Amino acid sequence: MFKKGMLLGGVVALAFTALVGCGSASTKNQSGGENKLSGTLTAVGSSAMQPVVEEASKEFMSKNPGVQVTVQGGGSGQGLTSAMNDTADIGNSDVFAEEKEKIDPQKVVDHKVFVVGMAPVAHPQVGIDNLTQQQLIDIFTGKVKNWKEVGGKDQKIVLVNRPESSGTRATFAQWALKGNKEFRGQGGLEEESSGTVRKIVAETPGAIGYLAFSYFDKSVIALKLDGVEPKNENVYDNKWKIWAYQHMYTNKNGKNKELEEAFIKFITAPETQQGLVTKLGYIPVTNMKVERDAKGNITKK
Repeated sequence: MFKKGMLLGGVVALAFTALVGCGSASTKNQSGGENKLSGTLTAVGSSAMQPVVEEASKEFMSKNPGVQVTVQGGGSGQGLTSAMNDTADIGNSDVFAEEKEKIDPQKVVDHKVFVVGMAPVAHPQVGIDNLTQQQLIDIFTGKVKNWKEVGGKDQKIVLVNRPESSGTRATFAQWALKGNKEFRGQGGLEEESSGTVRKIVAETPGAIGYLAFSYFDKSVIALKLDGVEPKNENVYDNKWKIWAYQHMYTNKNGKNKELEEAFIKFITAPETQQGLVTKLGYIPVTNMKVERDAKGNITKK
């Protein structure tokens, strides 16, 4: 059965037909001539990454009229599985391949393309804008069930969770909940799409969920943790700890390497990083003052 979130926007696809007679980006061959890019490319996975990948695909296709790019959601687990099995050219993921039990890291290649911060978000009328990390853990593990217990209104808390396949969920559980498992009790909701999570939190009194910074708007309130504001500048030095690399994984033996490499090169180019990536609320990798490995170890650059 499809989840409600999927019906409302969990899977979004963009497909543009190649235009004939338009100019295209090209690469030089060994004879000095030009090789025009052409063919189809499919990117599947993380909904947190989707806004950038969708917009980047439009720009990439406008520069390469012979190329058709399709972008789909489905969650980081789906992206990693698709890359590993070579059923999609690019698997978008909020987590390292090493963090997923059913994924063989030896079969895929990691490309860290940008960084995203994530944070708890609540209905605007819960009565607070700050929680301690322990209060957040108690809310999401079901120990605290009313906002008045953490200084808010006398109102029942409604949890909006994400499915197991979600990389945003994995990041949130690891860095916000310190590895504690989310409570999935009566009345709680589970949604795949980040856009749908935002809509439900905004429209449901007492609701709390979590989103990438790029999905913040005035319809929800992004909660501070221990007084630290969820914003990009606090991610740079790990002052705000709930963040993740946005990975594009490709199959080591994939058959579409030319297009994969061209598209990833386009997204990681300085003009795209400082332009599109920044404009949509994400963080260029070059802005980070720290690095984090698959085991969670932090080192200064």
